[in-house]
Amino acid sequence: MGSFDLNLARVFVLLYETGSVTATAETLHVTQPTVSYSLAKLRRHFDDELFHRTGRGLTPTAGARRLYEPLQRALAGIDGAIRQGDAFDPRTMAGRFTVGLSDLGEVTLLPRLVAAARERAPRASFTVRPLDVDEAESQLRRGELDAFVATPVLNSHRTVRIPLFHERYVGMVAADHPRIRGASVTLAELAAEHHASVYGPSGHVLPRSVLATHGLLDRVAVDATRFTMLPYLLEGTDLVAIVPEYVGEVFTASRRLRLVRLPFETEPIEVALYARHEASRSPSQRWLVQFMAEVLGERVSPAQLPPGPLTDAGIR
Repeated sequence: MGSFDLNLARVFVLLYETGSVTATAETLHVTQPTVSYSLAKLRRHFDDELFHRTGRGLTPTAGARRLYEPLQRALAGIDGAIRQGDAFDPRTMAGRFTVGLSDLGEVTLLPRLVAAARERAPRASFTVRPLDVDEAESQLRRGELDAFVATPVLNSHRTVRIPLFHERYVGMVAADHPRIRGASVTLAELAAEHHASVYGPSGHVLPRSVLATHGLLDRVAVDATRFTMLPYLLEGTDLVAIVPEYVGEVFTASRRLRLVRLPFETEPIEVALYARHEASRSPSQRWLVQFMAEVLGERVSPAQLPPGPLTDAGIR
């Protein structure tokens, strides 16, 4: 390579991580023809097609996969050295961020996020998009999202997954449920009750899979698409729902509901933050990712507490 090495390397890394000429051009603040011209130079230099166009964007060749790690590592080192002069100051600069959250995230995580931002980044503003786990990575790649929070493990070379906290599941019923009275529920009691279940694009599949495992799907009286309808539904009926414990604690703090321990162990789920690779982020996006990881990762999850009575730990 010649004197254009750094610029071409940056184009290559961004194309690899975003799979999009458009997103690469927007990140570098250049035109799409400029990116296409740089890609042509890269192809001639390496004598490799590097990327094939598919329905999901640009797919790297085997040669591109070999090149990515050393080029990305070199760029990360250079960026780290110069980043101090290219920083986002959240106290003085305005930032408009678009994040993807499930309805549970909007209820439990967004208030914490915005409260912290009002103190640390008073000029920041947020647009929240409904989380669709099948589309979120593509939205991130296209620049439609700056970050998103999800429970499913999404493996892609185009995104970074940052674990935030663990969560476990509990049962939730009306405070004056006519039959379920104690702090726990047996499998026989669950089998005798009717249930409310949630399905949809947010990725919380464990409640329905638990019901299926124990042969209780035929006991589901209501199938809905959003967890946030559950407090209103359960408060006035004798239905039972399986929910993440922290979410249940938020619901029970303001509604006439109770949480009960389930008669079986469920594997704790890990809630994670997804974003572009650091080299692909703008200065404001770098700040956002660090900010979200710090604020949302601070929460003490019920799964991390020692065994004992259900508490309101984490509701602050």
